[in-house]
Amino acid sequence: MQKKNKFKVVSVNKTRHILPSVLTLIGVCLGISSIKFAMDGNFNLAVLFIVIAAILDGLDGRVARMIKGTSEFGKELDSLTDFVSFGIAPVFVIYFWELNQFGRIGWLIVLLFSVCCVLRLARFNLTKFEDNEEWKMNFFQGIPSPAGGCLVLFPVMYELSSFSSFFEIKNLSPFLVVLSSILLISKIPTFSFKKIVVQRQMTLFLLLGLALFFVSIIQFTYETMAICCLLYLTLIPFSIYNYKSKLKSVQNQIDEEDQRDIL
Repeated sequence: MQKKNKFKVVSVNKTRHILPSVLTLIGVCLGISSIKFAMDGNFNLAVLFIVIAAILDGLDGRVARMIKGTSEFGKELDSLTDFVSFGIAPVFVIYFWELNQFGRIGWLIVLLFSVCCVLRLARFNLTKFEDNEEWKMNFFQGIPSPAGGCLVLFPVMYELSSFSSFFEIKNLSPFLVVLSSILLISKIPTFSFKKIVVQRQMTLFLLLGLALFFVSIIQFTYETMAICCLLYLTLIPFSIYNYKSKLKSVQNQIDEEDQRDIL
């Protein structure tokens, strides 16, 4: 008797590649859905969906590395979905919220951000490091696309929070979109947080901080989002200083090794 072959959607050896791709696809669905909510005038859910997509974007790569499920397909899929979720969706949300008041100039700003985002993703895909440059993996060139998308939405987050009673920043939306576009294609080093080493004695404090963060997200959603955007901007000068310090240290080490070879 002939043995019947069991139907398998994915081979056993490839099942570990599914979970990261599923997280990526969920992110792009959230990004597209945020545009629909923005068109309906529901900016609360529009902003929330993009922020959740940004969190999933940060998780899918780490999950893939954790379960050894990285693949070339996953990398390409991640870049394509990043463009939709963070290069198109956030700027469309801000367009329906404020930029449409500026007519053709507002639409030009939308195109500027999307073009800068796709250029940034293309450069990221082509970035490769030598064996002696592994430390550079802790830095991005320019801000990543999820950060750019969240910064674009900062005025909306601010307006939806209780902070809106202090100042009016709605008119600053075009300038913030242009600033985010420049930061995307710039070569300013920013922290990637890919390789974070946490000492054992600090684990408890890290868990406490994460717990407080999630509690604040639940209780003060848009206030916490707005503060996180501001904190990220304040980290950029520190990342530049840290990058230059490490670059100088590596160059000094190379010079010392060259002198030893000569001697």
